[in-house]
Amino acid sequence: MTDSIRFLMCAPEHYDVDYVINPWMEGNIHKSSQARAVEQWTGLYRCLKDRAIVDLVEPQKGWPDMVFTANAGLVLGKTAILSRFFHPERQGEEPHFKAWFEEQGFTVCELPKDLPFEGAGDALLDRSGRWLWAGYGFRSELDSHPYLAKWLNIEVLSLHLVDERFYHLDTCFCPLAGGYLLYYPPAFDFYSNRTIEMRVPPEKRIALSEPDAVNFACNAVNIDRVVVMNKASDALKGQLEEKGFEVIETPLTEFLKAGGAAKCLTLRVTEPVDADVSAAALVQSCTIKMEGHLLDSGSVNRVLDLVIDGGGSFQVLNFNLGEQRQSTSSTEIRISAPSQQVLEEIVAQSIELGAMALSQDEQDAHLELVTQAGVSPDDFYVTTIYPTEVRVNGEWVRVQKQRMDGAIALTETSNGTVAQCKLLRDLEIGERVVTGIGGIRTLRKERALKNQEFGFMSAGVSSERRVELVVEQVAWELRQIRDRGGKVAVTAGPVVIHTGGAEHLSSLIRQGYVQALLGGNAIAVHDMEQALLGTSLGVDMKRGVAVRGGHRHHLNTINTIRRHGSIAKAVEEGVVTHGVMYECVKNNVPFALAGSIRDDGPLPDTQMDLLKAQAEYTELLEGVEMILMLSTMLHSIGVGNMTPAGVKMVCVDINPAVVTKLSDRGSVESTGVVTDVGLFLSLLVQQLDRLTSPEPTKTLV
Repeated sequence: MTDSIRFLMCAPEHYDVDYVINPWMEGNIHKSSQARAVEQWTGLYRCLKDRAIVDLVEPQKGWPDMVFTANAGLVLGKTAILSRFFHPERQGEEPHFKAWFEEQGFTVCELPKDLPFEGAGDALLDRSGRWLWAGYGFRSELDSHPYLAKWLNIEVLSLHLVDERFYHLDTCFCPLAGGYLLYYPPAFDFYSNRTIEMRVPPEKRIALSEPDAVNFACNAVNIDRVVVMNKASDALKGQLEEKGFEVIETPLTEFLKAGGAAKCLTLRVTEPVDADVSAAALVQSCTIKMEGHLLDSGSVNRVLDLVIDGGGSFQVLNFNLGEQRQSTSSTEIRISAPSQQVLEEIVAQSIELGAMALSQDEQDAHLELVTQAGVSPDDFYVTTIYPTEVRVNGEWVRVQKQRMDGAIALTETSNGTVAQCKLLRDLEIGERVVTGIGGIRTLRKERALKNQEFGFMSAGVSSERRVELVVEQVAWELRQIRDRGGKVAVTAGPVVIHTGGAEHLSSLIRQGYVQALLGGNAIAVHDMEQALLGTSLGVDMKRGVAVRGGHRHHLNTINTIRRHGSIAKAVEEGVVTHGVMYECVKNNVPFALAGSIRDDGPLPDTQMDLLKAQAEYTELLEGVEMILMLSTMLHSIGVGNMTPAGVKMVCVDINPAVVTKLSDRGSVESTGVVTDVGLFLSLLVQQLDRLTSPEPTKTLV
């Protein structure tokens, strides 16, 4: 037994599923066996009592969920922060837990009554005491986190929960001894996953599969190198045992019916205080104001939705409803976010919907000088298609040449200040660029708000046909060409990145199957966006969902590469560390990027002179034996027109019209494949890996 570790538990004397306040309770009303619940709770109690001290709080009739003591509060040293339950069904537990804390000599801190926070269910200490992980999204509010930081004098890292099945942090997240972490990544949003990855090194992260997650394997109790949980797969047990943990399974299926397991049934009350840490609350807040026909336009609902979807929380401070149909309404909304970056992304999108920060009546836009031609200062405001005004010297100035995906540049003329949208490449030294979100407002027709959406990549994905035979033929040809020192060119579009094909194309380059890469600005931008930020055109490549504020990512990537001067320099300086362009630089594979009228930036390497781009393409195509044309219609057609007969061409596209267009050029060496390009590349790499000899093993027909 470890005398220094104490847990609080509550016997399931009154436990039952009496109501529904989470998805696990649905269909389980009064379906729990009292006898089996007592048996399972006792099993957990004995298991912990053999290894630590277990205190008991008296169960109270009428409060069946009191058995889940993790939600009583949060304890650090001799300070206990009492929970403020979100649902009325549990709020009656608060005075009973408060009395217990006070009887044990804890200093009890109480949050405002209208600020939900559900204790150690949503707040988990790093096992070394370095910081506090705090969840929000379903039961606890983000605005409670600054209180935790202040009262406990510890850094708080906020994590946004997005899967209603994992409504508390401890249902999908379990810090372990030695800095290890057991967690289920899909339960969190993109920003939270990035926060986790920045704090916990890869070798310390143990990501659960969904079957383990729904068995509440994360809802575990960790005592030194022992992990006690309801159930774990053999694979998970193997992972934990490899890292030096002993896994103890104790069935808790009766409590899963209410949405809890081992961790939910316990509250650790002997958390040590690390004297070397100090308070730090990263949560940032801003109040916005909206005026107009808010209900008719639906703009308020849209703003509140984007706050939640963007990883923030809100509090409506006031709402003045117009008395007549023609009257306007107004509201003030306090928005909180886990960081300044996320807050600015949320507020920037709110501005697009007609909101403005409350202080903007007195706040000028923040301006920074352009010091390098074609490169914007960091944190520049990204323009939209909507009419925009910026506040300069107390006056609102209309932005000229309005367009999306630009920066707002200001110059002084004899007629006063002129503001206009400019592409990054057109920025000149000495111009002032609007940065941040202050002093900006958009002017929108309210009827348009009902139907217009500012977003990307909302289309679906078509199904694919079987392509194994073509893949086998192409793989065999590629191996033959490589082994005799031949030349293969690839012309690729950004869909290669969007469909997850980047790692496979990178593998082909790394293994020597590609001697030239032809494309446009987009494939390079989105390949490096994925390498730098984990997204492609603002879509999380791991989870396949759009990231709020992700429409900025491709521009930030362009800006970063422009700052370093070229793709090669960004690779050499360690900025870009993997991906298609990285492999081209590292393996001396030449590439040509042909610009177009729609390119943003562009990248320094992108050739915007069409005639020069054609010449670069032609030079790289000299001596080529095979061309893989991967989901880029215009570049494929252009390359096809430059290529003489006798060159094998494989055109892969989900659109049959593109494949047909290339096949119509009359070359018997052309092969068309109508399929998803990501699938094709994946199968191609697998087939090449299976080939153990450059010599054919069978006759291909």
